[in-house]
Amino acid sequence: MKQVVLGWIQIVFGLFIFALGVHLTIRANLGLAPWDCFGMGISYHTPLNYGLSMTVMAIVILGIDLLMKEKIGFGTVIDALLTGNFVQLFNDLDPFPETKSIQVGIVIIIAGLALMAIGQFFYMKSAQGCGPRDALLVGLGKRLRRLPIGAVQILLWGTVLLIGWLLGGPVGIGTLVCTFCSGVVMQAIYTLIRFEPRSVVHQSFLETVRQMKQKS
Repeated sequence: MKQVVLGWIQIVFGLFIFALGVHLTIRANLGLAPWDCFGMGISYHTPLNYGLSMTVMAIVILGIDLLMKEKIGFGTVIDALLTGNFVQLFNDLDPFPETKSIQVGIVIIIAGLALMAIGQFFYMKSAQGCGPRDALLVGLGKRLRRLPIGAVQILLWGTVLLIGWLLGGPVGIGTLVCTFCSGVVMQAIYTLIRFEPRSVVHQSFLETVRQMKQKS
């Protein structure tokens, strides 16, 4: 039980760091990230607003994760409940000054991508399930073993960006920086700390509950 609870604390900490990174990419004010561009594009062609588009997208991705036989665990639910709220908290607090140049904005985006990768490390390392998008990344990575996980990230985000752009989603310099630098930053950090997301064996809900019962 103690080990599971410590894992939850690690997940929350990782998501907090991840959300700070997301906030920085937003605060750079150079364009939406690929997934956000995709969600905005969907909202242009459906009765759904941006928020509902992102929610529906997450549900669809979760279905794809299940088809790819990725495990859905407590980490998945904690991700769904907390990440958006943490990002909103940082947006409300707005602790950083306004970006006034493209160069500084790009540096802020890269710093945000680095924090996102570090946050992902912490909550993936708990092995209690990934958020829908990260589970999709890991699932694709397992099927593209010859590629570094950073390259898989670039392919995934590039595809998402293309679809979002075709749907009319807004694309800016920051969008392109996020798309093509995210995988590079992730790969650099994970190589440095010797972390391979595809090697983590996650627990499903039932497996974690059984573990808690056995040790209670």
